[in-house]
Order: sequence, then C-alpha cells, then structure tokens
Amino acid sequence: MRRRDFIKVIAGSAASWPLAARAQQPALPVVAFINGGTPEAVGFARRLTGFRTGLSEAGYVEGQNVVVEYHWLEGHYDRLPALLDDLVRRGVAVIAIPGSNPAAVAAKAATTTIPIVFGVGEDPVRLGLVTSLARPGGNATGINFFVSEVIAKRLRLLHDLLPKATRITLLVNPSNAQTAQATIRDVETAAPAMGLQYQVLNATTIGEINAAFAGFERERPDALLVAPDGFFASRAVQFVTLTARDRIPANYAERDTVAVGGLMSYGTDLAEMFRQVGVYTGRILKGEKPAEIPVAQLAKFEFAINLQTAQELGIEVPSGLLSIADEVIE
Repeated sequence: MRRRDFIKVIAGSAASWPLAARAQQPALPVVAFINGGTPEAVGFARRLTGFRTGLSEAGYVEGQNVVVEYHWLEGHYDRLPALLDDLVRRGVAVIAIPGSNPAAVAAKAATTTIPIVFGVGEDPVRLGLVTSLARPGGNATGINFFVSEVIAKRLRLLHDLLPKATRITLLVNPSNAQTAQATIRDVETAAPAMGLQYQVLNATTIGEINAAFAGFERERPDALLVAPDGFFASRAVQFVTLTARDRIPANYAERDTVAVGGLMSYGTDLAEMFRQVGVYTGRILKGEKPAEIPVAQLAKFEFAINLQTAQELGIEVPSGLLSIADEVIE
C-alpha cells in the first residue's frame, strides 16, 4: 500500500469513530409527565418551573441527561387507558403525575413495574397507591398535599367573609371521582355546623361549566365553592369571567386563580408540590426504589384574597381575614 492510500484509510477510519461512539451511547431515560390540565393554564408555567427545578436538584437537566414527555389530558380522563398502554409498552423510565388523582390511580392499575411518582390531594393509602406512607411497598411514591382535607377550612373562610350567606353551591368534576366524592363528603359534614345549605353541581367540560352558571339565573347561590380539580384549575380565566359577570363570590383551591381575578383561595403551594415530585423523580432515576422512599406530606398552605375583586362585588373584607392572609392582591 502506498503511503497516500494508507493515510486515506486511517483518515476514513478516524472520521467514523465519533459516529460509532455516538451509536453506542445509551439512550436518555424518558420521564412521562401526565397532568389533567393544559400547559396554557394560569399558573402552570410556575408549576412546571418547580418540576424542572426539582429534577435539577436531583442532578437531571431536561434535554441533557433526561427526556421529559408531556401529556396533557385537558380534563379528558378517558384518554388515560390508551396513553398508559403506550407508556407501558415503551417502558418509560418513570411516570410522573403531579396533581391528578385519576391519572395516578390509573397508572398504578396499569403497571406494577414502572416507577410512579405522584402528587395527590387525598390519602394515597385510601386511594390504593401505597401500602403506607412510611413504607410505600410497591412501584409508587410521591407527595400528599391535602387538598381535599382542607374543605372545611375553605368553607369557614368563605363564611367569615360572607357571614350572611346561607346557600352555597359546590361545583365538582365527577370525572375526578375520588376527589369529587371526598369533597362532597367533607361539605356534608362541615356545612350544617356553620348553618349553611348547599347544592352540588357537576361539570366535566367547558360547556358544562357555562351551563352551571346559566342555571344560577333560576336559583342563585350566595357563594360558590369550586372543588379542587386539575381541569377546573386550567379554567381559571373562565371561572373569573363568569363569576364577575354574575357577581357571585367564589372560593378556589388554587392561588393562581386569585392572581387573575378570583375572589379568594385556600390550598397547597402547588409549585412546591411540583418541585418535590421532580426531586423524587430524579432520585428514582438515580436508582432508588419507590418502595423505599416514604411519601412526603406537604403541609404548607396559602390563603389568598383579591381586594379589587371584593370591591367590585361590593364585599368589605374583615380586618381579621386580611391579617391572616398570606397574600392580599390589591
């Protein structure tokens, strides 16, 4: 072989080395992120930042050493079976579900091998996600953020703001069955003790939310209590528009609804919940087993009230409520 040809062979081989090396590199782990709402919803940018921050705290940066697939249900929980079948078939590394009880329960039923990190507002033991909080014992662990357990507190705050109110409408999403049932149960217990009468209305779509408000022309409530739900949270602007139009005081579970004009809210700091779900996801990617990671209980709550909305509704907010509010929007 002539020297010139020898150099060409060596050069050609060297050029192929990077390609071969890349071909041999393992694929990045895939995290399937499932949420009941939409990415355009008020507050979701802040929550997604929390999730990514949690991942980075555990050593994972999206696009560098982990791939995150985002699946938004937009309130259509009937999409879950097909979605989960696909995720199980492909064998994703982790399924992360912050803030959707139905999705967490469906994922647990769909797989016993793929790790699941949930953020749920009810007791995960009662939901069947874990054996116990300290020893989950299966393929799921995560965060319990007590959304449903604070219904009585939300009713009390609404009653303190509107002491003359006697008729409350509770709006629930029956597609989110566990949360809807728990909310109704808690209202059944708490409302009579405060001298409140209540009716329950169902809504699972944008049109059904509109229809619920249209019905208020015939039977107007003194106030509205919106149940915690991922789909409802994604419809913050719709709720604010309708309550302003019909001049109905409303209490929500999410602070983000108050930030865009809702009257008041009491609930968990959801951005912090998303962050902790991200941390747990990263820990599992590093090799920890869900069965051995205790469920964390997030007990940080936020009470927010919008003074401008109160003024537009002709409501004078008692100084006692203002003194205990975590955030007063003026």
